[in-house]
Amino acid sequence: MRILVLSDTHGDFNRMMKAVTEQPTAEVIIHCGDGEEQVEYLKQNFKDKMVVGVRGNCDWGSMLPATETLRINGKTIFITHGHLYNAKVGLYTIMCAAREAKADILCFGHTHSALSMYEDGLYVLNPGSCGGYMASYGIIDITDKGEIITNTVAVK
Repeated sequence: MRILVLSDTHGDFNRMMKAVTEQPTAEVIIHCGDGEEQVEYLKQNFKDKMVVGVRGNCDWGSMLPATETLRINGKTIFITHGHLYNAKVGLYTIMCAAREAKADILCFGHTHSALSMYEDGLYVLNPGSCGGYMASYGIIDITDKGEIITNTVAVK
């Protein structure tokens, strides 16, 4: 199963749609905040895909949750924007939150810096910002054998 991970689109529908178009096999789209309007657009226009979003620090008045925990193909994914866990300062607090949720994968945004790493049983993915110059997104592949592969990709 392929999962497309977006964050920090900040109203940039054009680059977001390029990312979606570049990953047509993605069955799930996760948006890690700062793009509530884009989350709603995706839900309305891609009904064949599961779309999950959380609110970011720029999603003023949003009704989206601050965190979301999904179970997909036997793996638990903890999703948040990152501002509530001071992700710009360091990853310790946000990784602790993911571990408390018993997550296999942590997805977050906020820093606008793409990151894909693995540490002590936890895959950590920040897709970077899918808005503006140097836009990027993330990919999670969960194989039939339960293997997890995460990557970040520049929008073409």
